[in-house]
Amino acid sequence: MEDLLNLKDLANLKFSIKMKQIQSSKAVNTIQEYYFSKKLNEINELKNKGINVINLGIGNPDLPPPQQVMKALSSFALEEDVHGYQTYKGIFELRDAFAKWYKKYFNVKINPENEILPLMGSKAGIMHISLAFLDKDDEVLIPNPAYPAYASVAKIIGAKPVSYNLKEENNWLPDLQELSKTNLSKVKIMWVNYPNMPTGKKANKTLFKELIDFGIENNILICNDNPYSFILNEDYLSILSTENAFETAIELNSLSKSHNIAGWRMGAVFGNEKYINAIQKIQSNMISGMFLPVQKATIEALKIDDTWYKNLNNIYKERRKLVWKILDKLNCEYSKSSSGMFVWAKVPNKYKDGYELSDYLLEKHRIFITPGGIFGSEGNRFIRISLCTDTTTFNTVLNKIC
Repeated sequence: MEDLLNLKDLANLKFSIKMKQIQSSKAVNTIQEYYFSKKLNEINELKNKGINVINLGIGNPDLPPPQQVMKALSSFALEEDVHGYQTYKGIFELRDAFAKWYKKYFNVKINPENEILPLMGSKAGIMHISLAFLDKDDEVLIPNPAYPAYASVAKIIGAKPVSYNLKEENNWLPDLQELSKTNLSKVKIMWVNYPNMPTGKKANKTLFKELIDFGIENNILICNDNPYSFILNEDYLSILSTENAFETAIELNSLSKSHNIAGWRMGAVFGNEKYINAIQKIQSNMISGMFLPVQKATIEALKIDDTWYKNLNNIYKERRKLVWKILDKLNCEYSKSSSGMFVWAKVPNKYKDGYELSDYLLEKHRIFITPGGIFGSEGNRFIRISLCTDTTTFNTVLNKIC
């Protein structure tokens, strides 16, 4: 019996040694686990110990979608013939609804047949766009600060992220003249994001005209990520409304924030047929269509009256006023003209950076806010507070902070 046990132990040891020989890919070693993934684990560990943490860091809409949209989803989901695989580029009715949405709010005429591709959220779109246009060692212009996924995806596929700085003194706009002096021969894609996350800076027609000219001159695909167009922003603007934009630009948009359906993973990319076809080739090899009831309910969301956006923004305005009061208590500086569902603020000099203030609030008051440095070095002196929390919680935070 003892010999049998020894043989079993030996077999387990051999299996363990064999497993240790399997190495993760080079791509895994080029990136870190997503910051919020790690931070949420830390917060959950504290909660498991009975320590409640108020999370003001994540841009996860806490408000429900429009009632008629939820009813539509429920109704369509009960139909018997809607649960199979779907077309790879979404049903035509959905693409047509996206086209009408863009015409109504952005005054951009888009052909639903071939200039729109529904996506399973913008994050998937970033990956599919990158795979469609980037080869190993191609370069990608990434704003600093920026959504971390732009750089992470580039690294995963073997492309090289090249930062361009968005500076406070330049009002968080790219310095295209300075960028033009650099070697751009290997650059294939330039990521831009206006209205901007994390800074809240709004776009303007002049900026988009300069970006389109820059893209044409340097043969670079300008990719504007535009999910915050409706949040605390009444100047709806698409880069595709710019003259010659379809030559060199595409745009991502999403209903996650504008309609509170982040978990549905519904977005789209817009651009000329050549670019859309390239992205669709990649996407068709990675997903098998989107759940039909979600597509049909999204059509209802895209038809909704603009009263919805006004009412949603009224709620965010009330929340933002409380965030401003919190930031005043912390002696932070911020702009009252920013848009989007976050407030971006500069920390006082008593703190080394945003990380120090974030750690202090977590340790002393059990409040989590996002340090701006996770978005790039230009964000080190900043913090970001999400508006996706009710006014009662913000008032609790106000009372907690000395």
